[in-house]
Amino acid sequence: MMGRIERYVVGYMLLGVTAALAVISSVVLLIQFVELTSQVGTRADVGADSIFQLTLLRVPALIQILLPFCFLFGGIGAFVGLNRRSELVAMRAAGISAWRFILPSAVGAFVLGVFAVAALNPLAAALSARFEIERARLMEDYLGDVPNDIWLRQGDEKSQIVIHAKDRDTRRGAVTLLGVSLFIYEKNERGQPEFRRRLEAEEATLLPGYWRLKNVREATAGDSSIRSDTLSIRSTLDEEAAMERLASPEAIAFWRLPRAIQLTEQAGFSANGYRLRFQQLLATPLLFAAMSILAAAFSLRLARLGGLAGLAGVGVALGFIMFFFNQFAGALAKADIIPLFAAAWAPAVVALLAGVTLLCYTEDG
Repeated sequence: MMGRIERYVVGYMLLGVTAALAVISSVVLLIQFVELTSQVGTRADVGADSIFQLTLLRVPALIQILLPFCFLFGGIGAFVGLNRRSELVAMRAAGISAWRFILPSAVGAFVLGVFAVAALNPLAAALSARFEIERARLMEDYLGDVPNDIWLRQGDEKSQIVIHAKDRDTRRGAVTLLGVSLFIYEKNERGQPEFRRRLEAEEATLLPGYWRLKNVREATAGDSSIRSDTLSIRSTLDEEAAMERLASPEAIAFWRLPRAIQLTEQAGFSANGYRLRFQQLLATPLLFAAMSILAAAFSLRLARLGGLAGLAGVGVALGFIMFFFNQFAGALAKADIIPLFAAAWAPAVVALLAGVTLLCYTEDG
């Protein structure tokens, strides 16, 4: 159970995080609106209201990336404010260790990180998928007949199917591909895929458990082609899985990532991008807690000694360094230079160790 002092400090820190979140969200909203205006507004006959709705669909995914900064900036603002009003000095003069009010703040940040991964991430992923659909719809008239090639792959223990489509019909609710070619392979006794037949279809619609093809021409090695009006092909993909293949790992919800990894590897593709994203999301609560500790570590210097603003500025700069370190580690992992697990957890662990080390030096000497 937290005492009154701990609740007061945690509440003040959450207020600072909320203020930082409001400022960062406003900046991201403005920047994204201007960017989409330059991309969509000049290329399609759409109004400002449509662009603003499109912006609202995109912003949650961007804010999710910047949430660690909210805990860092908000925590620094909260602890610096407590320090300038000598409240931290009074607490420590009363014999209260800094760990007593910093640890509850870190635990609160950890809990919020769990909530962000479990609840906010699926919401942001769903809005991102909707954003891609709406942007494609708005840009459809501008793009005209320019092809937008799509590649999908599905498979199981017995066969694999490579699907190529020239475009996708975004006006329908179901996944509908246009100008489709299906290359069907069957695995031999050694588990190696061997080409069996090729299907050419004017249109392919993904329904539960199968693809429905229209105006189909089927060709088998050594035989003449066969034409049919409709044809059904069993599918291991559902609508969400197919949409995920067309999206980046960042646009897939946390709870869907294990399934996406399984289907991707089952189809013969590398799932490193999905695995890295999954590990990064698992490390998010620890990263939030580490940022909270870093914020406190750079804000405990006594105000009367001077240099508090400069130290807080160093903390902000360190936050940007951690952000670029996170991106750099992810790039190394995608290139198979370092393990995925290390790339995902290293930024959070480094930030936590840096904050704890600085707190030990500041508090215990």
